[in-house]
Amino acid sequence: MISAIVVASGSGSRFGGGEGKQLATLAGIPLVGHSMLALEKCEEVDEIVLVCHPDRVEEFSADVVVGLGLTKVSRVVPGRDTRQGSVAAGLERVREDATIIVVHDGARPLVTPTIFSQAIAALLCGGPAEGVVVGHPAVDTLKSVDVDGTVTGTPDRASLWVAQTPQVFLARVLRRAHEAAAASGFTGTDDASLVERAGGVVRMVEGPRHNIKVTVPEDLMFASALLATREGE
Repeated sequence: MISAIVVASGSGSRFGGGEGKQLATLAGIPLVGHSMLALEKCEEVDEIVLVCHPDRVEEFSADVVVGLGLTKVSRVVPGRDTRQGSVAAGLERVREDATIIVVHDGARPLVTPTIFSQAIAALLCGGPAEGVVVGHPAVDTLKSVDVDGTVTGTPDRASLWVAQTPQVFLARVLRRAHEAAAASGFTGTDDASLVERAGGVVRMVEGPRHNIKVTVPEDLMFASALLATREGE
């Protein structure tokens, strides 16, 4: 049993416009709808739990789940104050018999069913790993800086990757990692960081660099152009 949690609960304050980004229109449908459709078409995924802003559960249910005719969505649940808390809210509502859990940011609309399938396969066939993160090797020079912006170092990018979503985990490992983080008050930047902290083995698998996260309005225009190019091909 493979369950997916799509996190779309942020306020979108950096996006502007008052309505946030998750329901902003991209290629004729809500932004988050692109991720949802990719999961709907992914044969390995059995269930989708959509986590959205607490005040917009009915809106997401109507505009995304009903509007796009999604059949795998079992629940639309209210998120919490942080992304980590929102994933935890989703974990509480996925099926108890789920053995693998996929976590994806709803603001990454260029994900495809193939990316989900490859990440799941990497977890199932990749040796001792308990989690898999889609990403790509860092290509830009990276700098460490202090609070004043002064450069304090230039790390070797050969060992650095940019982490994206989806991230795929053994369900029991992800649940345990979230419980440990909550008990200690630890906040991580992604779910993999919680699993790593709990001693889990996480592997990176390479995905396309264009699997971007829409954060500001300019990102939406970029995503629109990439979608148009992909459809043209």
